[in-house]
Amino acid sequence: MVMIPLPLHSVEAYQFSPIDPADPSLVHRGEGGAEVRRSILPGGVRVLTEAMPGQRSTTVGFWVPVGSRDEEAGHYGSTHFLEHLLFKGTKKRTALEIAQAFDAVGGESNAATAKESTCYYARVLDSDLPMAMDVIADMVTSAVIDPLELEQERGVIIEELAMDADDATEVAHEHFVAKVLGDHPLARPIGGTPAEIMEISREAVMEHYRAHYRPSEVIITAAGSLNHEELCAMVLTSLSEAGWDLDPMAVPEPRRSSEPATIVSVPGIEVINRPVEQASIIIGCPGISGQDERRQVLAVLNAVLGGGMSSRLFQEIREKRGLAYSTYSFSAAYTDAGYFGMYAGCSPAKASEVIGLLESELDRLAADGITDAELSQAKGQLAGGTVLALEDPGSRMSRLGRAEMVTGEFQDIDEALSRVNAVTKEDVQGLAQELAAKERTITVVGPFESAATLGR
Repeated sequence: MVMIPLPLHSVEAYQFSPIDPADPSLVHRGEGGAEVRRSILPGGVRVLTEAMPGQRSTTVGFWVPVGSRDEEAGHYGSTHFLEHLLFKGTKKRTALEIAQAFDAVGGESNAATAKESTCYYARVLDSDLPMAMDVIADMVTSAVIDPLELEQERGVIIEELAMDADDATEVAHEHFVAKVLGDHPLARPIGGTPAEIMEISREAVMEHYRAHYRPSEVIITAAGSLNHEELCAMVLTSLSEAGWDLDPMAVPEPRRSSEPATIVSVPGIEVINRPVEQASIIIGCPGISGQDERRQVLAVLNAVLGGGMSSRLFQEIREKRGLAYSTYSFSAAYTDAGYFGMYAGCSPAKASEVIGLLESELDRLAADGITDAELSQAKGQLAGGTVLALEDPGSRMSRLGRAEMVTGEFQDIDEALSRVNAVTKEDVQGLAQELAAKERTITVVGPFESAATLGR
């Protein structure tokens, strides 16, 4: 079992590793020749790779540890805006040429904006990795952010937000997060609001771009068929050609502080009136952070309460009573905060009853705990899901990115499964009691004028 700290400042710090003292970049050597390596290049650029023998493809991602929570007033929405704009052309390539580069080799390219990070990634055949590295590096370092393209993309983003606003479940989640995280920056929507997108200027987007897209903040992760040293050489070549300052004495930016944030949520019920046929209900409270040692406990709790077709919520609300098609529990964990919730979509006439059932199932879990059979099944579910997910190079690429940005440690699969297996019934009940004791935030989207019309 391996759990390796990921130090920030030098490759030499890796010499604590007994895996291969002659190669301080080697973090972990697994079965079948799989190897995880990490290097800090000039400029403070971090590169992490996982070689997967037998694969013919490689997934590579350029991470910037900046998300919607990091935006300042006047820049709201700029992180997501940049995700769109980096595909719209560089000093060397037009938007069409960027798209054609991947289409011509049957590859895939995309990007994702989150509350704490942005990632630009691609999956290609191993022989096409140099092309993918060159194109993504060009996008990240040399985006033109043309004024005409920005105005056109402004309209695209407004349409994207409008699409989300037409989805009652999406609306429920956004309002729930805004209430449950209160005035914390994590409460803000990832994509910004329509008003913010309409108001933001090109200058503000450029300021955000220059402030965060720098060598000391960039993390590059890749998994699949690859050679670590060759990939590092590609990175240095691409970034040097882009004109980035690769100071050999530079070090990476510190990771985000993991000091637990003080969350002041807004408890009670909020009703968002929408002329829909099905009410979307979310009930929850602040949860635990991504640094909390009870992450695996929460995973087991979620599996038992609302993690599948055999979960308590699914069995009670859908199978026994036929009140909903979809019901589940969920959680989100960030560096210094998190939240926990339960969802159900049901007939508006049954909304009050379903709210009561969601709450009673959490309370019952806190009062009575879980059975040996439920614990065993949850562990099996999590173990299978973990292993199956990591069959995909993209999942392994993302795992490296999260390890570097958030936890600062790399876990191999055996260590991850060992932590899940160490969870006890008492652990689950204790966390359930903590969650059940918190004031609850209830969000309902449906054809209701107020909470009173729900019968609450």
